[in-house]
Amino acid sequence: MSNTPLMRLRIAHTEPAARGIQRIELRHPQGDLLPPFTAGAHIPVRTSGGAMRQYSLCNSPAETDRYVIAVKREENGRGGSRSLVDAAQPGLMLDVGEPENLFELDPKASSFVLIAGGIGITPMMAMARHLVSEDGRPFKLYYLTRDAEGSAFLDELCAQPFAPSVVVHHDGGDPANAYDLWPVLEKPGSTRGRHVYCCGPTPLMDAVRDMSGHWPTSAVHFESFGADTLPHADDQPFEVQLQRSGVRYTVPVGRSILDTLREHGVEVASSCESGTCGSCKTRLLEGEADHRDLVLLPEERARRIMVCVSRAKTPCLVLDL
Repeated sequence: MSNTPLMRLRIAHTEPAARGIQRIELRHPQGDLLPPFTAGAHIPVRTSGGAMRQYSLCNSPAETDRYVIAVKREENGRGGSRSLVDAAQPGLMLDVGEPENLFELDPKASSFVLIAGGIGITPMMAMARHLVSEDGRPFKLYYLTRDAEGSAFLDELCAQPFAPSVVVHHDGGDPANAYDLWPVLEKPGSTRGRHVYCCGPTPLMDAVRDMSGHWPTSAVHFESFGADTLPHADDQPFEVQLQRSGVRYTVPVGRSILDTLREHGVEVASSCESGTCGSCKTRLLEGEADHRDLVLLPEERARRIMVCVSRAKTPCLVLDL
C-alpha cells in the first residue's frame, strides 16, 4: 500500500441520499478537527472489503469537523462501493486519507458553469456551497440525471439559496431527451473569465469536451472519478507471471491484477486503486496490456502497466516483480 498515513475516522451518520446512493458522514472519534479541504477535493477511503476508493467531498469546505461523501452502490463494479455501502453504519471505523484536489476552482475565474451527471454531483455540491456562502462568484449548475428518485441532493438544490443558480433535467434514460448543452457552451467565456467544470459519466464528458473545443483549454475542467474500472462484456481471465520468481497467477474477470497479487501475499505499492495516481505503475516485460488508466503516457504503454485497473490483450503478462 501507499506510505501515505491514513486516519481512522468514525461514521457519525449515514442515510440514503437517493436510489442506490448512500450519504456517509465521517468524523474524528475524539472530535478533533480534520485536515482542511477545498471545493472539488476527494478523499481515499479503504472500504470494508479492503479496497481503496476515491470519493469526492460534498459538504462545505468551511466545515472542519466532518467529511461528507455520497457513495453510489455499483452492483456491477469491482465490489468497493458495495462493501462500503452494505457495511456502513454509525460507529464503524474507516481508514481515510487526507483530501487531495485535482479539480479545484480556478481563483482567476470570474464565473462558473458546473455540469454534473448522476453521481458527478458530489464535487459540485462542495463547489456550490462554497460559491454561495463564502466565495460570492456567480455560477450556473446543470444537474443531468435519469430521474428524480436517483438524483442525490435534489431537494436541497431545488430550494434556497441554490435554486436560482440550478437547472435540473431528467432524461428518463432516453438519449433523445438529453439536455441540449450547446446554447450553454456555444460562446466561450474567455473574455469574461468564465470556466466550465464537468463531472459525470464518460458520454457526458465526451459531449462537453466536443462542444467546448473552441474554448481555451485552461478554462474547461473534467473530473471522471477514476479510470475505466467497470468490467467489460468481453473481459476474459488471463495470467500474470512474476519474472523474479517465475510464479504465475490467474486474474479472473471482475478482479484486478493488484487484487490477485494481494490475495497471494505479493505486495505492490498502491494508493487510489482507480488508475489515477500512478502509485502502482509496474514494468511490463512481456505481453500486451489492455490499458484502462488515466496516467500512462503513450510512450510508456508498451513497457508499463497500472495493475490496479488494466488487464491483458494477450494470454499472459510478465511483470517485473
